Amino acid sequence: MKFIKPLYLNDKNFISYLLTPFTIFVILINFGKNFLFKKKYKIKTICVGNIYIGGTGKTSLSIQINKILKNKFKTVFIKKRYLDQVDERKILRAHGKLISDENRCISLDKAELKKFDVAILDDGLQDKKIDYDISIACFNSTYGIGNGYLLPAGPLREKLEILKKYSAIFLVGEKKNTKLLSILKKFNNKIFYSKYVPINIKSFNRKKSYVYFCGIGNPEEFENTLNKYKFKISKKFIFPDHHNYTNDDIEKIKKNALNDKLEIITTEKDYKRLTNYNKKNIKFLKVELQIENYKNFLNFLKEKI
Repeated sequence: MKFIKPLYLNDKNFISYLLTPFTIFVILINFGKNFLFKKKYKIKTICVGNIYIGGTGKTSLSIQINKILKNKFKTVFIKKRYLDQVDERKILRAHGKLISDENRCISLDKAELKKFDVAILDDGLQDKKIDYDISIACFNSTYGIGNGYLLPAGPLREKLEILKKYSAIFLVGEKKNTKLLSILKKFNNKIFYSKYVPINIKSFNRKKSYVYFCGIGNPEEFENTLNKYKFKISKKFIFPDHHNYTNDDIEKIKKNALNDKLEIITTEKDYKRLTNYNKKNIKFLKVELQIENYKNFLNFLKEKI
């Protein structure tokens, strides 16, 4: 989904109130999904998804789960094939096997035929045709639940009550959001915490000044990470989520960098969407999701798999 999240999604305001009646369509769609037949697969299934639109760390958590399980089990990533998410599929392939079809059930059927033990689904909580062994809802610690309304009045795909049916909640990001935590605990007490940690920080000269660009769900989280690690940010270019960069986009960024003597930095996802020609003189910050209560999460997985 290519969009820059409107600011009204963060707070209750005139626009969100005006759009509230239209949430009935999302309510009816979600209600109808309750009557779908759920298929239970022989392969163990772990779905890492969200009910908040975009930018909650699903892919990063999927990679960490695979890292934990791959030495003991034959694992595979499942990612529904969306044309504008080539970047995420490239990242997943760099960390393990990937099956990506237009239908998740088809992908799971293929995974069973290939004798995989565990399928890790990057996204798919709203796919009610699958009976997951583990279902994890991710939230960004900064944005939380936004204004708390369903689409299109707010950023939520499902009501918060659905969290009672999911196995766990993952909070991703630097901010310790106690207000968010108190809200989520009303629906599910199984909560884990994580943050992004750069793993190629030594390849950057942080005495220099930078321009950054990105087209991700929560660009502010990327900026928070850059600020935490003392990058000197002079300019920034924000694009819609999953933006396909044109030569003109990159030429504009490079021209600004050259004029102001700035280095260029972006995210790994954005870097994956660049042509080889456009990658010249651009570096990406490679980050890894660090799980704070790691032993507790290991025990959680052992109980379910």
